[in-house]
Amino acid sequence: MEITQEIKDQILSSARVLAIPMRIKFRGVTTREVVLFEGPNGWAEWSPFPEYPDEEAAIWLNAAIEWAFGDLPEPKLKTVKVNATLPAVDNIEEALAPFGKFEVVKIKVAEKGQNIEDDFRRITTTNQLYPEARIRLDANGAYTMEQAMQMAHFLVDKELPIEYLEQPVKTIAEMAELKLALAKFSELKIAADESVRKVSDPLAVAQANAADILVLKAAPLGGVTNAIRIAKEAGLPVVVSSALETSVGLSMGAYLASELDSPYASGLGTAALLADDVTDTPLIPVNGLVTTERIKVHLFKINYLTAASSLGTKSIARLGRVLDT
Repeated sequence: MEITQEIKDQILSSARVLAIPMRIKFRGVTTREVVLFEGPNGWAEWSPFPEYPDEEAAIWLNAAIEWAFGDLPEPKLKTVKVNATLPAVDNIEEALAPFGKFEVVKIKVAEKGQNIEDDFRRITTTNQLYPEARIRLDANGAYTMEQAMQMAHFLVDKELPIEYLEQPVKTIAEMAELKLALAKFSELKIAADESVRKVSDPLAVAQANAADILVLKAAPLGGVTNAIRIAKEAGLPVVVSSALETSVGLSMGAYLASELDSPYASGLGTAALLADDVTDTPLIPVNGLVTTERIKVHLFKINYLTAASSLGTKSIARLGRVLDT
């Protein structure tokens, strides 16, 4: 959609910079920094991580602008299934308690400072505690090929209920090589996440036969409309996931999941990892489901979670800069 000067002015005048504490440290993040702004459709979230360059942050901003100002129909579904998410921690029951009942759990592996034996223990213990739950493993591309194969043999030997391995290795070429190697002794599936973060990547993943499943996130792909287009062009099963957003950002993901109506549970329950949120009704899973309704932001929460002035000034400057790109 065309971003007019009127839209830019409304974004900048309503923008609020927030610092959301994490309940559990997740991928090195202890406080999630986000920007919320308001449009005719309600509030939208712009939350590219601080280290992302302006070019990438601009794609996230397009997604937020579409959510706040775009012409989107009503969601096809009222609720979508979601998985529980387990960070790389030892207190497994405590970490998973806020998710309530769940059919699928995504376990973070290949955490910096840990080794593959730590991953083995976390996976085995989770299976013992929740034997009915299907398991996804997310390495964020941090395994070597040797480690990925070691993990695959462990999973097959233990006969664990694995749904798929998410981004076990870094590159598309490595993913394709691993997929071929796995097919020789198992039916383990590979899902591509980081490999499809940029809008030009999904077709490359499909053409290289590097994955069985695509993990799509609305914000990094420029919004709901573009993510739907990418899913259709790639022609692979899809899992909709989050980028550690507040409930506002997660609601955009839930809408995307509704439109795609994937048989796989979405990774949109991560509000349970936050110590606070911008609404009195956060998008916390209930019996493995989240709603697809837009989130009603509580202004008291926004005021309470407003970031320190130095962070706020820096983030607003970044927002203005990205709006002008």
